Amino acid sequence: MEPREVSTKSMRKRRSWEQTKEEEEPQQVPSGEDKCLDIITAHIEWKRHMEVTKSEVLAQVHAQLNKLLDKALEEAAHTFPQRLKKGPGKKQSREKEKVLEKQKVFVDQQSLLDELLEVEHFRTIYHMFVAMFCVFALSTVVVDFIDERRPVLNFNLFIFAFGQLPTALTAWLCMFLYTLLVPYKALQLWATSLKTVRFPKLFTVAMAAVLLACHAAGLGFCPIYTAVSYRLGPASRFIVILEQIRFLMKSHSFLRESVPPILQSTSQDGKVHPPEFSTYLYFLFCPTLIYRENYPRTPYVRWTYVIQNFAKFLGCVFYLHLIMVHHCVPVFTNLSKQPFTVKTLVLSIFNATLPGMVLLLACFFGLLHCWQNAFAEMLRFADRTFYKDWWNSTSFSTYYRKWNVTVHDWLYCYIYQDFLWLLRGKGRAVAMLSVFIVSAAVHEYSFTLCFGFFYPVMFTLFAIFGVIFNFILNDKRTSPVWNVLMWIFLFVGQGIQVCLYCQEWYAQIDCPLKERTFWGIVTPRSWSCRT
Repeated sequence: MEPREVSTKSMRKRRSWEQTKEEEEPQQVPSGEDKCLDIITAHIEWKRHMEVTKSEVLAQVHAQLNKLLDKALEEAAHTFPQRLKKGPGKKQSREKEKVLEKQKVFVDQQSLLDELLEVEHFRTIYHMFVAMFCVFALSTVVVDFIDERRPVLNFNLFIFAFGQLPTALTAWLCMFLYTLLVPYKALQLWATSLKTVRFPKLFTVAMAAVLLACHAAGLGFCPIYTAVSYRLGPASRFIVILEQIRFLMKSHSFLRESVPPILQSTSQDGKVHPPEFSTYLYFLFCPTLIYRENYPRTPYVRWTYVIQNFAKFLGCVFYLHLIMVHHCVPVFTNLSKQPFTVKTLVLSIFNATLPGMVLLLACFFGLLHCWQNAFAEMLRFADRTFYKDWWNSTSFSTYYRKWNVTVHDWLYCYIYQDFLWLLRGKGRAVAMLSVFIVSAAVHEYSFTLCFGFFYPVMFTLFAIFGVIFNFILNDKRTSPVWNVLMWIFLFVGQGIQVCLYCQEWYAQIDCPLKERTFWGIVTPRSWSCRT
């Protein structure tokens, strides 16, 4: 066979093989593409599932690590005074005394309720509370419409409570300007003159005495005089008195945190570095009572979040007004006209438990969550730990630490730790008792000036029952039964406060004093008032 014939046959075979391949390929390509698409789709779905699982696991790990870190820091701070006793040398004891002053660490984290509201189930429970509020407000409008034959909303109590509000705001402005200028200028004058005066210790004592006298006049006498003399409403008085206490705590923290670094820098290199004015101005507005020159900041402001929180705060104020008008005023208005019996008192207390607990929850959500988060967002203040999960507490000691973290940090740093420092690491019980006494006295001072009468209900609950429950229901109680018991005590305690204060309020109106004596002023009128 010739080569030419062989090549012709091979070419024919090759052409027939290519035609067969072209005929088979259209039948095989779709099945291959479908398999590839299925594999790609399954890969994408699996990748999304893994990303969701990854984010959930990271969130859970982050939450658990935060809890463990907080618990470790608290245990370390509480157990350090015991370690201080074992120091072998003077250098170690001095170092431990420095560590004894536990520093508040600010971290970038959002409020606990904001984290919980990202969970669908908890968000539904929150929606249930909002729906209850809406139904309660709607029922009030409907009842007023049926009784008056026209849509009526009685805001007389609201207007009375915020009476003389412009005067209260003027007093706030004066207190703010004093706190902004006087402590900062006093610190600056003291710091710059410390190296030039002949007797620095005497000069320091003189400056402290002058500043205390100015505080007594500017943040002591003037707010009290304004609240009493100008007959402010109860809510307006609360604004003045609570801001007075806040400015005192802020100025104390500023001086307490600024003086030691200045003394240290003066003794080392002689150069004085007082804090900048802008940092102090920011501190007066940011929602913390612990002064730092720098705080963690958020990158931007969410103005929608700010508006929502202010709207929720106003909703809480309106809710408090409805509770007082429909559940407190009708019950206690004519109570002093009835003969006093133990049965009447007990029934009044238990009738006031539910309104009292609603008042407590509304104040917590409105002030500790909405109000502080709104200001934190406007100032880009990143640490939003204004409270912790106090509702899960199984002991009152845990409840006191988690209810208001902002105030607790101030009391812990400047009352508890300073007492331990004065006692050289000894007497933890005395330091803890001092915290309760100071807190009870400040609460009683606020209620006395805001209501206009002395009735030491708050002081008794804090300084006596609070101390007893703090040692009896301690952190060792971990069973859920203790959480139920704590809630029972909270309900009863709120009922006692609402009942006794409302009784005394109307007794002051129905039975005015014929002769103002000391014992007549300090003796509760509800004990003897019967009209």
